[in-house]
Amino acid sequence: MTPHPPATSDASKAVTPQSLRRQYESGATVEELVTASGLSYGTVLNRLHDAGTTMRTSWQTRQMRQNPQARRRLAARLRTLYEQHGATLTELATAAGETRRGARRLLIEAGGTVRTTQQTQRMRAAARAAERHKLALSLRARYEADATVPELAREHSYSVATVYQLLHQAGTPMRPQHHHRPARDMGRRP
Repeated sequence: MTPHPPATSDASKAVTPQSLRRQYESGATVEELVTASGLSYGTVLNRLHDAGTTMRTSWQTRQMRQNPQARRRLAARLRTLYEQHGATLTELATAAGETRRGARRLLIEAGGTVRTTQQTQRMRAAARAAERHKLALSLRARYEADATVPELAREHSYSVATVYQLLHQAGTPMRPQHHHRPARDMGRRP
């Protein structure tokens, strides 16, 4: 079973090269843009290039971040990732190019409250459940528009059993199954 449905091309097109450039020029790193946008590293680089962005070295980024305003922007960005997207301190550290301790310090500077591991796990489980429910409802809509269960399974790279489970979860009224007899038995009565 695939944990998440594949990203649609519409979602990736919503992140424009110009918006990536504005974020990068305000102090975001390529890694932060990857984390925030959900795009691949290469796609982010290509879109920054398409927007005519002048790229920084890691040294220039560090110098920029020593600027108090840039540090506040970074801290606010990390808080958003942490609170709205459920990122862990390790993920924040990666996004900020910091240690876990440095990411934690920035999060607290931005007014964030550090979660326990259990709180993070519950938050992520709730997000997965919401995503699964959303998928179940979209499968139901396609099924009610006359798609078959095997077609839905192929489209989403799920097993037929998983599609049935998701349809059941969405409360889908199932169509009756057709039982076909062999052609030679069609004319006979028992």
